[in-house]
This record gives sequence, structure tokens and C-alpha cells, in this order.
Amino acid sequence: MNLTSVTVRRLTIEMLTPFTTSFGTQTHRDLLIVEAHDDAGTVGYGECVAGAEPTYSEEATSTCAVALAEYVLPRLQQADLQHPRDVSTLLHPIKRNNMAKAALEGAVWDLWAKQQDIPLAQALGGTKERIEVGLSIGIKPTDAELIEAVGDAVDAGYRRIKIKIAPGRDLEMMRAVRREFPDQMIMVDANSAYSLQDAELFTALDELDLMMIEQPLAHDDIVDHRHLQAQLRTPICLDESIHSVDDARKALELRSGRIINIKIGRLGGLAESLKVEQLCRESGVDTWCGGMLETGIGRAHNVAIASLAGFTLPGDTAPSARYWSEDLISPEVTMHDGQIQVPTGPGLGYEVKTSMLEALTNHEFTVALR
Repeated sequence: MNLTSVTVRRLTIEMLTPFTTSFGTQTHRDLLIVEAHDDAGTVGYGECVAGAEPTYSEEATSTCAVALAEYVLPRLQQADLQHPRDVSTLLHPIKRNNMAKAALEGAVWDLWAKQQDIPLAQALGGTKERIEVGLSIGIKPTDAELIEAVGDAVDAGYRRIKIKIAPGRDLEMMRAVRREFPDQMIMVDANSAYSLQDAELFTALDELDLMMIEQPLAHDDIVDHRHLQAQLRTPICLDESIHSVDDARKALELRSGRIINIKIGRLGGLAESLKVEQLCRESGVDTWCGGMLETGIGRAHNVAIASLAGFTLPGDTAPSARYWSEDLISPEVTMHDGQIQVPTGPGLGYEVKTSMLEALTNHEFTVALR
């Protein structure tokens, strides 16, 4: 590959509205954008989806910046990459640090697709021209506010509604939602906030005809999920527990869940995500693309991978305007009739607003590769 340098930018971007989960409330994103440069002036972009604090996983924005500077990029200096998949192989000896790895790999994939003059979706093997869109709704203080938010999402045309739950805001809240929307495709996401001792709660949720219950138990568990899934008619979807194709294979063999959420950052990049997609597709297991409150750069990567055949359910790929007063890309991601058009331009298929990116940058460093 023609790859001459990598730049890592740290920036802060304000969210349009606060987003609350069992981890807490976010009002802005402290994030990293990775740029992969070639000697012709072409730039590929990747986004690190780690949060400001290590609550979703062990990674945080600060730790990813250190990992990239001290461990990830130095390995790239010694490498002769032929294809973006080589990044995953090169970084395999580094344990975890998946979000840092994925940010670099995403930038390299975008650069390579641009060099080949093909869309990233095509480079990944995507076949869909449009992808179905779901929406993730954070925890609201009252049932009335939540019902209003769900109603707005239904009116907007979202194909599936995901509702965050946490202890104290779960069963009665969801009963109220289901009464208002008896036929809507609705799922809940617990973000690992419960234990097997809460099985009675989930058997009660089982009566609400939910599409799935996402990651109800511990972030690193597949054993207790197996026991819970055996008690439920509703499929359990595994998210935080799955960091590799081997994790996915073991969870499916144990019957710990019936659906897998593919998140590029959590899995360490597009190459590993493709392996999980293939496993699920060949096993007849539903999967979908999860979101991490990405800017348009990360969102464009999600759109590209969600174009693969194995992504059978609507993902968390809502339009830019849902989260940002102005996004980092042009045109911004938009939705029509509950679907997003997969871009056909080279690479991500969107133009990055470089002046906006530079204005928001708090810190940056560049590593020359040759």
C-alpha cells in the first residue's frame, strides 16, 4: 500500500441533546480521528469510538491515544502493508486495545478504497444499496417523556426502536411503552447493568413481545447469559461480551444468545467484523450494526459494513442530525423512509470537513512511516 504517514487528532464535539444509559449521561464526545496519508495527498479517515471514561469497556479516549502513539503506530513503521487486512494481522500480538486498533484500521481501509477508486462498501463485499435504520433512545426521566420520544421516532419512520434500561427504569416503563405501541418493533438494551439474580425481571419483560434484550448481564459474560437465555422466549443479543470471532463462536455454541451486535470498534476493526458477519451468516444467526454515538466519519464506516448480506436487522445508524448540529462530513448522513442510501463515491463516500476538523482539534501528532 501507498501509506506515508498517520495523524491522530483529539477533539471535542458537543452533542445536540444529552444521551443517558446505565453508564451515565453524555453531553459531548471526546474522541480521536485518525488520518492515513499517502504521497499523492489522499487521506483515509477512521474514528476511535472509545468514550471519555472506561465505562463501556476498559478503553477510554486517553488510553487509546497512548496505545496509538506508543504501541500501535510504531508497529506500522516496520510493516510493508499490501492490503488493509494486514493491519489486523500486524496488530494481533497487542492484546485488546480494540478501539485504538479499529481507528487506525478504518483509516487504512478508507485510504485503500480511495486508492482503488471504489466505495468502502464494495471493498468490504457489501451488496445492499440501502440499509434499514433503527434508533437508540436513552433513558428518560419519566414514562411520558419516553413515550413522546418513541412516538417521534415512529413518526420519523425508524424501522426499529431501541430503548435503554437500567435498574429502576425498566419493567414498568416498558409496559407503559408497549401499551402505547403494541405493534412496534421494540428492543431494550441493558448495557450489562443486571445479574442472573434479576431473572424474574427478564421473564416479566419476556411477556412484552420484544425484538430482543441486549446485553442484560455482565460485560464479560457468556455463561450466565446462557442460563438466562434458556428461560426466555425473547432472544438475547450479545454486545459487550463479543470482542472477536472466537468469542462469537463460543457464545453461539453455548447458546448464550441468539443475536450478535457487530460494533467495529469493539471487535478491533473491519477485518474482524467481517469474520463475525461471515460466522453469523453461515450459522443463520441475525446480526446488526451497533452504534457508539459516532460522528459522520465513524457512521460512514457503519453504513459501509451494514451493506453486507449478514446484517439482517436494522442497525443503530441514525442520521447525523439526530446527534449533531453540524457533522464532520458532507453531505451528512440522512434517512428516507427508514433507510439510508449506501454511498457510491470512493472510500467512505462522504467528504470530511477538514476546516471543521482542524478547528475542533485540541491536540494532534503525526507519525511518518517513510
